[in-house]
Amino acid sequence: MKLIKNKIPSLSISLLSLILLVNCKTEVEDKRKQLPQPISLEQDYPIQPVLFTAVKFEDKFWSKRLQTSKDVTIPFTLDQSEKSGRIKNFRIAAGHESGGFCSEYPFDDSDVFKILEGAAYVLMVEADPKLEARVDSLIALIGEAQEDDGYLYTNRTILKDKPHVWAGTKRWELTHDLSHELYNLGHLIEAGVAHYYATGKRGLIDIAIKAADRVCEDFGPDKIVSFPGHQIIELALAKLYRATGDEKYLTTSEFLLESRNNGSEYSQSHIPVTQQREAVGHAVRGVYMYAGMADIAALRNNQEYIDAINSIWEDVVTKKMYITGGIGSTGHGEAFGAPYELPNMSAYCETCASIGNVYWNHRLFMLHGDAKYYDVLERSLYNGLLSGVGMSGDLFFYPNPLESHGQHERSPWFGCACCPSNVARFVPSVPSYFYAQKDDELFINLFASGTAEINIQNNPVQIRQETEYPWEGKILVDVSPEKSEEFKIKLRIPGWSNNTVTPGDLYTFVDQAEEKVTLKVNGKDMDIQMEKGFAVIQRKWKKGDKIELNLPMPVRRIKSHENVVSNKDKIAIQRGPLVYAAEWTDQEDKKVLNLVLNEGQHLEAKANPTLLGGVYTIHGNVKGMTINEDQNLVANDKSLTLIPYYAWAHRGPGEMMVWIPTKEENAKPTKSPTIASKSKVSGSHITKAIQAINDQMEPENSNDKSIIFYHWWPKKNTVEWLQYDFEKSASVSEASVYWFDDGPFGGTRIPAGWRILYKDGNDWKPVKASTKYEIDTDRFCSVSFDPVETTALRLEVSLPKDHASGVMEWKVK
Repeated sequence: MKLIKNKIPSLSISLLSLILLVNCKTEVEDKRKQLPQPISLEQDYPIQPVLFTAVKFEDKFWSKRLQTSKDVTIPFTLDQSEKSGRIKNFRIAAGHESGGFCSEYPFDDSDVFKILEGAAYVLMVEADPKLEARVDSLIALIGEAQEDDGYLYTNRTILKDKPHVWAGTKRWELTHDLSHELYNLGHLIEAGVAHYYATGKRGLIDIAIKAADRVCEDFGPDKIVSFPGHQIIELALAKLYRATGDEKYLTTSEFLLESRNNGSEYSQSHIPVTQQREAVGHAVRGVYMYAGMADIAALRNNQEYIDAINSIWEDVVTKKMYITGGIGSTGHGEAFGAPYELPNMSAYCETCASIGNVYWNHRLFMLHGDAKYYDVLERSLYNGLLSGVGMSGDLFFYPNPLESHGQHERSPWFGCACCPSNVARFVPSVPSYFYAQKDDELFINLFASGTAEINIQNNPVQIRQETEYPWEGKILVDVSPEKSEEFKIKLRIPGWSNNTVTPGDLYTFVDQAEEKVTLKVNGKDMDIQMEKGFAVIQRKWKKGDKIELNLPMPVRRIKSHENVVSNKDKIAIQRGPLVYAAEWTDQEDKKVLNLVLNEGQHLEAKANPTLLGGVYTIHGNVKGMTINEDQNLVANDKSLTLIPYYAWAHRGPGEMMVWIPTKEENAKPTKSPTIASKSKVSGSHITKAIQAINDQMEPENSNDKSIIFYHWWPKKNTVEWLQYDFEKSASVSEASVYWFDDGPFGGTRIPAGWRILYKDGNDWKPVKASTKYEIDTDRFCSVSFDPVETTALRLEVSLPKDHASGVMEWKVK
């Protein structure tokens, strides 16, 4: 397969692999001029991105994140892929080592491919011989692991006819379900195209072409009629089509989309894609598919696809998206929930889903040219997505909840490591989302200090931004075309600056902002001419022309649609594009869940250059609710400090919340200590959630996901235990347990039986019960027993035959 070179690129968004603007002036410009370029296509997105090779940041916010990605995230995730056996799988498949499949999941190959994609983006911008050598070595290994006919799936190559149960007994047998064979290859193709345009080397793209040819040979109307259980190859094949001009890749991508029918909502295969109008099922799968449909719509001018994804987008932004831009509200299936089902503590909001949300909204913008898609993209980027990676570059979140009782901590890696590897490939591409162009129109979509080298109708133009965004809304834009010429500049005016939180009425500002957006050109005030959310300036531009855009950034209060039950009588706080959160470490008593913010309370933003890498914090006064020993609710005056949501969980685990109650009855008051709450907790299975059993948070029902709960899943049909060690010896005679039960869909049910034992010296003895051990849902189940003097109690639980059990709270009297 020959790749077509040296033509003017018709660039697609996606991050990225289709690169190389002739006028891109960087330290590796001379090398780039010799590198291959994407082909010119007659049909594609009407608006094209100015990719990151032409954009250089000089700001305090993004520059250090890109540097951290290069210096820390990519090497770190490669190291973790080695330690976890992912890279060893390729060595075994290649015959260099012996042994079985080394890692947990059959899709673990994909993590290596994603990290290679991120490394390629780094190499596009800056020469790094050490990284390039490491990448080359890994590519050679992958090539040796690939089977002769192009098939590449190390789990089956290593395990032969007995691969992982998800993989099936033969190739492609369970590709529609959980095999992830096509998912793996999708990420391989994306990495191959990116690496080719970064280095000019054919090693990885030849491997990708060989694998893609295998897919095209095996799937089709008169061949295998199936679809990927996890979407991504649709995007990848469209990207390979752009790189090669080979029609079969685009045709196969369409075929895989059109084959989706009579499957499940979980994988968006329940009905044909053109008939889908609501976001359902696994959130990451969904947004990858919607982005793939956008690619086909652009390349084939397919209006049916456009109609479908437009309707699905309306469903998401008006009913199923968090204020942070996160999507996928439920951990059950990592899925979109029902309309307005947006719980906070149990919010899933997978980091990968936020990345996919950026992909999708970027493509919709390129189809329609409407700033509303960038309003969603920016919200996801600065909040739900950035939360997923710690500022050190080597700690990550998989879910990104909007409330925590202290059970959440960032992790350096996961058994399913899709999020760290996705972050590794995404962050280096961020500059490509800032600018776009269409004929003589230049779009400035996002804001950061730095330069962009852009070619507008064969006239090189340098754009320089100076701004402290996202902390301040003053943006200076220097426009310097090589020759004076008339063209349009379209500056995005964010919805949040015009009293629109998100498109639709899912979220609204409590009050209207008084200060208005202003615009000047060369110091002269301009009337703002709006078009689809953009301020349009059309004039003959000359070197040194200056635009001054001022986006006021008052502290704003936001409320939810009344159907979002979890946010009733609560508000969220936003300043500029950033959503804020209250975190335990900023409060004197280390509590935030008991706070109440009166609606009229003044809030003020302050710069704090030494906190969390330099942030603006928000300050005000609140009430802290407590229940005293007489069981009376008491309100105490307290000061409030809020931090940007993306920066939470950098200072240790503890309470956090985004949605702050405005009424006392909605707070979770701090209660007076009890024997149980002061006890040391231990158990047969230790997790962070074990703190739930004595945190004094009482549930509304046995499946109340608004508070933390503890369970023994996936254990079943065993005897498990929890233990309280008291501060000092005490006489006790009653125990009450609120059981966790997430039936009918979850794996946890009320226990088959339970009993209480007390510690007598070094021995454990059962108490002498005077009442029946109660077992029921949606209430405390109690047992009374003859008083015992002891230093410890043990709750012994017999799990059901086919399920686990769990505990929401355990009281002792």
